[in-house]
Amino acid sequence: MDLLDARLIRELYPDCRLGVLELSRRLSVARATVQSRVDRLIESGVIRQFQPELDVEALGFAVTAFVTLEISQSEDAAVIEHLRSIPQVLEVHTITGQGDLLCRIVARSNADLQDVIDRVVKPAAIVRSSSSIALSTRLHYRVLQLVDPVRQSC
Repeated sequence: MDLLDARLIRELYPDCRLGVLELSRRLSVARATVQSRVDRLIESGVIRQFQPELDVEALGFAVTAFVTLEISQSEDAAVIEHLRSIPQVLEVHTITGQGDLLCRIVARSNADLQDVIDRVVKPAAIVRSSSSIALSTRLHYRVLQLVDPVRQSC
C-alpha cells in the first residue's frame, strides 16, 4: 500500500458511492489508475465491501450488550451457525481468558435484550454466559486512522 492507495481509501471511506471519474478528478490521476487500484485493494482484501454505515439506534435498537460465552469446544461450528441465525448478534469473536466467544448484540429494550440472550444461550453446547450492557459508546468502530502511518511513511 502506498500514498495513492491511502488517499484513495481516505476519499472512499466517508462516501463509498463515489465513482471512478470523481475519484480520478479528486486525486488528479487517470481513471484507469483509480480503477486498477480499487480492483487491487478489493482483490487483496483491504477493501472488503462497499456499503452504507447503519446506525443501530436509528433502526430502533437502543440497547447494546456484550455477551461472553463458554462453549463445548467440539460444538463451536454449531454454536457459530446458531449465533449467525440471530439477527441481533452483530459480531462474534473468539477470545482468550474468561470465556470462548465474545458477542456484540443489540436489542430494542432491556426486555427485548432478555429475549435475545435467551435465544443466544439456548444450545446445550453453551455452558455459561456473562453479559454487560453498554451504557454509551465513547468511541465508535474506526479503522481509517490505520491508513495514516502509510501516508506519513510515503
